[in-house]
Amino acid sequence: MPSRDATLGRIRLRHLQCFLAVAQGGNLRRAAQALAITQPAVTKTLHELEDMLGTPLFVRGRKGALLTPEAELFLPHARASMAALGHAVDSVLKAPAEAPLRIGMLPTLGPSFMPAVLQRFAAQRPQALVRLHTGRNKQLIELLRQRELDVVVGRLSDPDAMLGVTFEHLYAEPLVVVIRSGHPLETAGPDLAGLGAWPLVLPLAGTMIRQLADSFLERHGVQPQAGVIETLDTSLARALLLSGDAVWFTPLGAARPELEAGRCARLPVQISPEEPVGLMMTTDAAPPPALQALLAAIRQQAADWRGAPERRSRR
Repeated sequence: MPSRDATLGRIRLRHLQCFLAVAQGGNLRRAAQALAITQPAVTKTLHELEDMLGTPLFVRGRKGALLTPEAELFLPHARASMAALGHAVDSVLKAPAEAPLRIGMLPTLGPSFMPAVLQRFAAQRPQALVRLHTGRNKQLIELLRQRELDVVVGRLSDPDAMLGVTFEHLYAEPLVVVIRSGHPLETAGPDLAGLGAWPLVLPLAGTMIRQLADSFLERHGVQPQAGVIETLDTSLARALLLSGDAVWFTPLGAARPELEAGRCARLPVQISPEEPVGLMMTTDAAPPPALQALLAAIRQQAADWRGAPERRSRR
């Protein structure tokens, strides 16, 4: 086994770049395309790194290049090293405030929670560039782990997905059932099984909030009879709601603007448990000043929400 000092003295940036490109692409051909070099050059560079570390890093087969157990241990440290080097270069080439902040968030947070956060942040850092990326919870966490995002505002996931990621609880949000104002259900009795007579707008299958919705429907014997539309697109869901008789199962924050404006009404049903929303970052991340200011704005907005539960629960 090569010595630690000798190995560190031989490893070059191209070795880490090549290893990460193969790990992300899944095979040598895609890695070569990403690095703009030939496939033999990728093979040669990988062999050099494996020789330095004294262990194979990939098992090559019909399904591509699969990480060995040793490579799984090496991967997060290689990513962290590349990220740290990138931050070092950024600190010299441009001011921290000019570096874009890459924020991942659930689509349901866009309508109400994030606008106030961004207004708070802009007051502190008016020149900062913020890039918002929306997606499913697990996708956002994976992008965070790959250092494609700086922070995610999302929901706690299973332990495997959260490996190397911290979760800071911000607030708990209920799943609610929303209809347009004037909908026949607004004055109907508490016959929950009758919900199936109307088109249902549900979260995508496989999401945590969809599991809550499915459990509620099953518990109350709701059989969809007028169709089901699955979406996380809040703009589409609101349009379906306001233009027809659809019944929308959604986290409260996504429907808040329509509820506050009186365009929609919330059915008096209880769906539990409430889902925790929190801040997620990689465990080895050291937030630059601009990101620290954004995190402070997110925490302050969450504190405001927690401090007014009675106002939120009435809508």
